[in-house]
Amino acid sequence: MAEKKSLGQEFTKGIIKENPVLRLVLGTCPTLATTTSMESAIGMGISAAIVLVCSNIVISALRKVIPQKVRIPCYIVVIAAFVTIVQMLVKAFVPTLDEQLGVYLPLIVVNCIILGRAEAFAGKNSIVASAVDGLGMGVGFTVALIVMSAVRELLGAGSLLGHSILPASIPPMTIFILAPGGFFVFGLIMACANKLAEMGGGKKAKLSGCEACPMAESCAKLHGGEACETAENAETAQAEATPVETAEVKEAAE
Repeated sequence: MAEKKSLGQEFTKGIIKENPVLRLVLGTCPTLATTTSMESAIGMGISAAIVLVCSNIVISALRKVIPQKVRIPCYIVVIAAFVTIVQMLVKAFVPTLDEQLGVYLPLIVVNCIILGRAEAFAGKNSIVASAVDGLGMGVGFTVALIVMSAVRELLGAGSLLGHSILPASIPPMTIFILAPGGFFVFGLIMACANKLAEMGGGKKAKLSGCEACPMAESCAKLHGGEACETAENAETAQAEATPVETAEVKEAAE
């Protein structure tokens, strides 16, 4: 029961609490570039989610075999293999989508979200947990893209999924499908996501330092369950330093 609850938390954290786009601010470039229409946003989100889940599974399965010093190149090779497979499938079955996504589809290889989850989670956890984590982050990424693209396409082109929504009497505001409009919508949706995360966090919303960071949970896992050293801890350590050590530091500074 506890394992099921833990897996459920791993899945849901990527939707709001640790949303890779709106909370961790990763993958901003493809987010802004592919959200001019819902069709391209859905295609990018699903493609990235597939690569994320598959690469997490493989990296987790090989985590005890991959040498620590070359883990990043190995992660990139695994991710690139799945990106190539997805790109070939998209070209074969959805050529229109391939034209819309353009260079951003192969650039999933260097997407910070996928490489970040491989380093922070898949390389240190079980296969099932890594698959759930990848699925949750992929769903969160896709949801963020869909929401952004819906706002931008509706206001910028007066349509959704290519179907006209706004009446002809209301001219579309084309700035929303341009870069300035993308940043404006991105900022508003990010503010809403942060507010929702604070409301859902309860008392945790009042924390400061590393504890208030959206990546605090994953970061603690990286450090064996210990939180990062905050400014307060650093001040305490400095106060507990011996007078000899303090004098040596001052002399070195002078």
